[in-house]
Amino acid sequence: MKQTRFLKSPLNYIGGKYKLLSQIMPLFPTNISTFVDLFCGGCNVAINVEAKKILCNDNLIYLIELLEFLQSNSIQSTLEQTQETIKKYTLNKTNENGYYALRNDYNKKKSPIFLLCLIAFCFNHQIRFNNSHHFNNPFGKNKSSFNDTMKNNLIAFIKTIQEKEIHFSKLDFTKALENIPQKSFVYADPPYLITQSTYNDGKRGFSGWNEYLEQKLLYSLDELNSQNIYFALSNVLYHKQNENKILKKWIQSRKYTIHNIDSHYTNANYQTKYKDKNQTQEVLITNY
Repeated sequence: MKQTRFLKSPLNYIGGKYKLLSQIMPLFPTNISTFVDLFCGGCNVAINVEAKKILCNDNLIYLIELLEFLQSNSIQSTLEQTQETIKKYTLNKTNENGYYALRNDYNKKKSPIFLLCLIAFCFNHQIRFNNSHHFNNPFGKNKSSFNDTMKNNLIAFIKTIQEKEIHFSKLDFTKALENIPQKSFVYADPPYLITQSTYNDGKRGFSGWNEYLEQKLLYSLDELNSQNIYFALSNVLYHKQNENKILKKWIQSRKYTIHNIDSHYTNANYQTKYKDKNQTQEVLITNY
């Protein structure tokens, strides 16, 4: 690949693929016309793809609203509003009351800039909503803040999503796949069925992930294949003592290509008791 250094999203989305970009990006096809990031999350993959048109979809509607906000506002305006919010709520690594005051106000108003500041100061920078669509991640005491690294990532991120032709949508993945151009390339990075982490251990106030949705996604990918549309699927075959039997059976009955990815998720859940880095087998499955 020509690119050796990748852009990093300011949204530290758990399950994001930033650390794996050097492995998965060279496996993508070249000369992509339309790139579809079906479960875009923090957009670490999408902002590093070269394509004429990029479609980013996620059913986490408030995340998409934040991404649209960043795309439609100037860097200076976003930074000024961020600093104003930090000052208004006296946000820092120790002011727990200020953080929770901001969280309460965000849950009333759903302001994208409030969400950006919550992500900066919350525990592990995780994006979590309860079933009432209230942001419920706790304060990241002594760890999380809007530091220079996040600021620089934010600036580079905004430049990229404003310069490239990127369109955002907040649809169910089946809806997002309707009427996509014939020369599209679809990348799917769904919640992993057999891993339990803070990004897929529940519904997050929207939709959870279960065996039915896993099978529905695999059927959708087969449909893309029948239309001669290229796709790549990130998933996990084995994790700890669990096996994704649905995925394994699907692979065995198809002639898709399996690429092993060197990754592990011992850091995805701070409560994990397992430290064996070899217990997770992540794969990238392609139909080309």
